[in-house]
Amino acid sequence: MGKESFRTIQSLGRDELIDELMEHNALSSDLVVKGYGDDSTVLNHQKGYQLLSSESFMEGVDFDLTYVPLHHLGYKIATAAVSDIYAMNGSPELVLVNLSVPNKISVDMLKEIYRGIGAAGKDYEFQIGGGDLTASHQTLGISISCYGEVAQDKIIYRKGAHEGDAVCVTGDLGGAAAGLRILMREKRFWEEQDQQQAFQPDLTDYEYVVRRQLVPVARKDFIEKIADLNILPTSMIDLTQGLASELQHLAEASEMGVYFYQAALPISLDTRRVADEMKEDVDKYALYGGEDFELMFTLPEEQVEGLADEFSDFTVIGQVTDKEEGIRMQKAEGEVVVFDGSGQQL
Repeated sequence: MGKESFRTIQSLGRDELIDELMEHNALSSDLVVKGYGDDSTVLNHQKGYQLLSSESFMEGVDFDLTYVPLHHLGYKIATAAVSDIYAMNGSPELVLVNLSVPNKISVDMLKEIYRGIGAAGKDYEFQIGGGDLTASHQTLGISISCYGEVAQDKIIYRKGAHEGDAVCVTGDLGGAAAGLRILMREKRFWEEQDQQQAFQPDLTDYEYVVRRQLVPVARKDFIEKIADLNILPTSMIDLTQGLASELQHLAEASEMGVYFYQAALPISLDTRRVADEMKEDVDKYALYGGEDFELMFTLPEEQVEGLADEFSDFTVIGQVTDKEEGIRMQKAEGEVVVFDGSGQQL
């Protein structure tokens, strides 16, 4: 392959790469309702729909064993896979775990990873069904596939938003990014010291954001609440890559635009304090940070108040607009900025 024909993944982008790879899918099955392009694959099932999601974490890319406890790592990757099931309004049932293990990882270290996955299984009510175990030369790799179910009349896709719907997010945004910034700062400090000595940083003042990074929680409570209230959002997606990117995904799938407000972004005081310490823009944590595992959903305006009466942990950040208007954000000063197809401000 000559240099003139070599295209980097960065030049194409994640979504475009997936589209090109899927061009080689030669067959279509009546079993498959939704193959790709949403949070989970959807299959016809005798009880309704079966949902399949998968997540892969690579050492040095997605986690750093310098500051990530192994049981937290197990819990986090399980949460990531389960969050995709919740984003379709489903319930997780089973996970399969694949591990690529280098010699530096001991049996007890592997058991710590599984301890974290098992703790997630208790919280989210899924069974560990098995998986695969193979060797790796240097780095640890973990992949989890999650299987779940949802009734056909209860499934929620990324598509389905209507013009005028309220755009809402659960919880708060940017906390995971803030936690990562603190952990990376402490690692740099450790690297500058005598690494032969024990180093235990005091993270008491940053407990909330560090937990948001190391032990995120999927929003099972929200899924259970809308089931109790018989409320069905018109579209939904989980926030794994940052608000800006996920807004783009939801809008494209629904063939709509979104107008949202910078001042409405739910950001905790702990996250704001970290951004101030780092002399960084806290809104960038929320827009681009990712790994919050909150849910973004759209809802007819007349249903918002009824949900708010029974569930307070969500925020209306904007509304669905005509597709031609694209993704726009009104800043606190009144200026309106536009986002391109990759979620970046123009």
